[in-house]
This record gives sequence, C-alpha cells and structure tokens, in this order.
Amino acid sequence: MHEFKYVNNQLYCEDAQVGELAEEFGTPLYVYSYHTLVDHFMKLKNALHRLDPLICYSVKANSNLALLKALVDKGAGLDVVSGGELFRAQKIGCPAQRIVYASVGKTDHEIEEAINRRILFFNVESMAELENINRISARLNRVTQVAIRINPDVEPKTHKYITTGKLTNKFGIDFNSAARIFSLRNRLSNVKITGLHIHIGSQITESAPYIAAINKVTAFIAGLKKKGIELEYLNIGGGLGIVYDREKPQTAEQFARKVVPLLEKTGLRIILEPGRFIVGNSGILVTKVLYIKSTPKKKFVIVDAGMNDLIRPALYEAYHQILPTRTKNQGSGSEKVDVVGPICESGDFFAKARRLPKVKEGDYLAIMGSGAYGFSMSSNYNSRRRAEEVMVVKDKVFVIRKRETHQDLIDNETIPPFLLGL
Repeated sequence: MHEFKYVNNQLYCEDAQVGELAEEFGTPLYVYSYHTLVDHFMKLKNALHRLDPLICYSVKANSNLALLKALVDKGAGLDVVSGGELFRAQKIGCPAQRIVYASVGKTDHEIEEAINRRILFFNVESMAELENINRISARLNRVTQVAIRINPDVEPKTHKYITTGKLTNKFGIDFNSAARIFSLRNRLSNVKITGLHIHIGSQITESAPYIAAINKVTAFIAGLKKKGIELEYLNIGGGLGIVYDREKPQTAEQFARKVVPLLEKTGLRIILEPGRFIVGNSGILVTKVLYIKSTPKKKFVIVDAGMNDLIRPALYEAYHQILPTRTKNQGSGSEKVDVVGPICESGDFFAKARRLPKVKEGDYLAIMGSGAYGFSMSSNYNSRRRAEEVMVVKDKVFVIRKRETHQDLIDNETIPPFLLGL
C-alpha cells in the first residue's frame, strides 16, 4: 500500500494535494510520502521478526538525508557503496555497527575511512580486494571484519542490466574461488572473515531465485563447518521487486514464509539490503505539460522533466505509471501518446505509445514509483538544475532538498588565467 490516492478527482500524497505542491514548489518535483516509506520498512521487519535481522537500507536507491534519517530512527542499518554514502550515513547518525560496505571497486581512501569509522564489515568482491583490506588494516593496526560476496550463478529473471548473480556479471566470487580464500585465510592476519554475502539482482518478483541462491550458499556453509570454519553472518542482499505496471511481486509476508525456514537452519545472524522495496513506491516525480505536439506519425506530450531527472525509462526501458494530478470528466476520453522531455536525446522519454487521459498544456502529471533510482541517478545533463524534493507527513510538507540554482551548476568550475588574458 502507498499513500498516493485520488480524493474528489485530485491526486493526494497523504493529506497534501499533489497539484498544489507543484504550484507551490515548481516542477520537476519529487514528492515522498513519509508514512509509505516507514510502512514498507516495518512490513519487512515484522515479516522477518523470527530472524531478528539487521535490515540495512540500500542507500544507492535514494540517498536523501531525510529519508535515511527516517529509516535509521526506525532501526534500519545502511548498505553503502561509496565514501560519499558513508559520509551521508555518518551525517544522520547511523551507528557504525549497522553499516555494511559493498562495491566492486573500493579505493584505498574509502577502505581506510570505513575502517576508521569502525563499520560492521565490508562485503568483499575479490581476492585482490581482500588482500588490500588486509594491507590497509595492518598499516592502521586494526583487524577488520569482512564478508565474502558469493556469486551463486542463479537466474533472477530481471532486466540484464540489474542482474548481479550470474557468473557473467562483475559481482562476487564463485564457490571454488571462495573455498580457496577460506583455505588461505590464516595468511591474512588483519582481516577476519565473519560472513557470506549474496545479492543476485534487482526488481526480482519471485521467491524461486532467492531460494536457489540460499540453498546453494547454505550448502557451502555446511561444507565450511565440516572443515571447522564458523561464521557469524549471512547477508542475503536485496532486490525485492515492486509494482510498476502489472507485476505481481511477492509481499514481505510471502517472501518471509519461503526464506525464513531456510535461513533459520543456518544459525547465523541474517542481514538484508533492500532499497527499492522500501522507497520505490514512496516517491513520485511531478512534471508539467509544456506542449502538445502532433506529427503525421505520433502525438507527443512534452513535459518539463527529462531523462536527467529520471533516467530509468531511457536506461532500462523501464515502465512507470503516469497519472494526471487531476482527473477529468469521463467524456474527455483518452489518447495514445509519447510522453517526452526537453533533453536533446531521442532516448528522453517516459512513455511510448501509452494510452493516457487527454491532457492540455499546463496540466501536471505524476510519474509513479519514482522513489528508487530516481533522484539518486539524476544529473545536470544539458546544464539542467536537479529537481526539488519534498517529504509529506500527513498534512505537513517539508522541503528536503532545494532546487539547484544556475550558480550551483558552475560553482566548482574555474577558467584558467590564460583564457582570461591574465
């Protein structure tokens, strides 16, 4: 469930009218529902209560400080993948022992910073990385906890760009290589391998890929036990899918019923790293219709948001439901249109050949399910200012990121003196 609904023909976010938010704050505008965000986190936490897991929200899905703070206050940890995300975690006061650090390409500086912050552990993606963490830990006179990321080679049945658990992907370590790492672990005196990690992909709507991956990794854990190798943690990653169109993703309860019995048998502390499941349907992107353009082949609805604001349709051909912020009389009809932005790219679209209610210039549209990988993947392409973000809590509205100014776009740029004739 989410808190976006029509009341008297007007789209609301909780108790705030979306059209009025667009008028007040301008567009493009990201609007988030606090209660939807927290409700989705609590649904997962309650469904998995038998495991008492550490749920580390995946910061890359949406890294706004207000959203992170709202989740950490409810008991969430954070899954970070860069020094910038670790900085955000620190800024909102997330306890270090609730932070796990992923990424296939951690720099020396990022590793050192995380060790000094005393995070729970790194998810290690290669033997070379493990040796590097050991080297840096030795220099800092520390012993660092790590989890080995296993690539279980399972098919997650999602878009190829967000598949991460096949051996053709860059992520993780195959079982044979992982076994060799464990056999050599005593050579690395400044790292302690305390867990295993898997993450097979994103927007996964079925439980079968998780079950296959968990079964493979639990068999591997059993083999380690026979060799006297004990672990403390099993991190099963994230990737739970949501409804964008006609998907029928598993609920938190359905997911729990399938995986909890398998995970309980391991006796390990379970960690999850959900992102989209928590924040995806908590946010929308509101945009204004600028022009209606008809050609011999198509009709275009040109809006003021572009692929720099929400790149998922251009990048993945992802589907997002598009709703008018105000519904009209049934007699106004519908039409098949392309909804496109102002960017100088043919890939700048939000919908193609989509049947939508007829709209006119000046109307507002809501691009639904934009809370995950929306603003966090946005850019300043075409020197466009990034959108404003607001959070709605019942009838109260808080600006949680101001719209950039044109000056913001150039603040970090300098012109060499010779070009200025100096």
